[in-house]
Amino acid sequence: MLTVSGHGSRLCDGVTRRELMQVGAISSLGLTIPALLHAESGQTQGGPAKSVILVNLIGGPSHLDMFDLKPKAPVEIRGEFLPIDTSLEGLQISEHLPRTAQRMHLSSLIRTHTHLYNTHSPYNMLTGYSGPVIVNNVAKPTDHPCIGSVMQYAGLKSADAPPFVWMPAFPGHSQSKHRAGPYGGFLGRQYDPLFTSYSPRFNGSIEGKSAYINPPVPFADPILPAIDGLPEINVNRLDRRRSLLSQLDDARKSFDATKGTDTLSQYQQTAMNLLTSNKTRDAFDLSQESDANRNRYGRNLFGSCMLTARRLVEAGTRFIGVTTESQLNGKVGAGQWDTHSNNFKLLKNFNLPTLDQNYSALIDDLEERGLLESTLVVVMGEMGRTRWARTR
Repeated sequence: MLTVSGHGSRLCDGVTRRELMQVGAISSLGLTIPALLHAESGQTQGGPAKSVILVNLIGGPSHLDMFDLKPKAPVEIRGEFLPIDTSLEGLQISEHLPRTAQRMHLSSLIRTHTHLYNTHSPYNMLTGYSGPVIVNNVAKPTDHPCIGSVMQYAGLKSADAPPFVWMPAFPGHSQSKHRAGPYGGFLGRQYDPLFTSYSPRFNGSIEGKSAYINPPVPFADPILPAIDGLPEINVNRLDRRRSLLSQLDDARKSFDATKGTDTLSQYQQTAMNLLTSNKTRDAFDLSQESDANRNRYGRNLFGSCMLTARRLVEAGTRFIGVTTESQLNGKVGAGQWDTHSNNFKLLKNFNLPTLDQNYSALIDDLEERGLLESTLVVVMGEMGRTRWARTR
């Protein structure tokens, strides 16, 4: 399931630069790096996409109960939910996505994407690679790079804002596992995204709550690591920081230059830029938003991430990933789509209403601000649900 909104030479590993510039499942929609670079030159007509917001419904959303209902199929195949009409004539989606239904005229529904993996990983959708099964389902330096990383490598960067951000944390954080996908891979760690963190709070007791049955709603805003919570930086403090970095650099010069130290230098520069960028800090300051807009998105973790994504687009960030995943007492929390035998209750009572609110608010907000034509919004999961997976 995927919803989209909005109007040479070889490298050392044998991948051609031409192939690298076309990687990513998103490129199947026409978003190739050459097209983006062409758009940057101002030679295109209409509204070329300049930023991407990708919402990763991790866990395998049941497309049969969301965007591809089978109301005329036998009872053992079709689900419990009814289809409703949408703003796009002839297209019906789930009754539990009423707000999304009224915005389908702004979307394209892709039902033909497939890959070879049977694992909960965004690797294919973010890299376009569908080769051998991922080893242990964790990120490795030899992985193919995420499309957001390739955009940076190709020169599509941001001024005074991180070009590539992932919220609310790295995919797999609820299981202390770095799932493959949103990384620079063989391009190098300097092309990894900026990962945020968060500190969830809950309304009421969470005793006995389960992510698979009755998930407690996490309330939190994404936090910039090593920036949020620091006191304001005056000139003297900034000079001391630069002096410390200078001392580290002097010590480092006594060693032979390596690729690792070059990467460290880039990390230092990025950190300094972020520390001194009001634009970045402002993008994450949701207190600047009206109560009405915060309530429109929903003040839960996922609504806050979607709202921050819009603010990052305004700041100039090129690629923003949002994983619908949270952690509850060191275990998987609300937001995951690995529904299995509790499919219908979990979808009806939490997942679909939450997504419906977050997504529709994002689309409306982007459109009202004139950003929808230049922002590609992608909502997709790493797999769907077969009849066997839904009824076992």
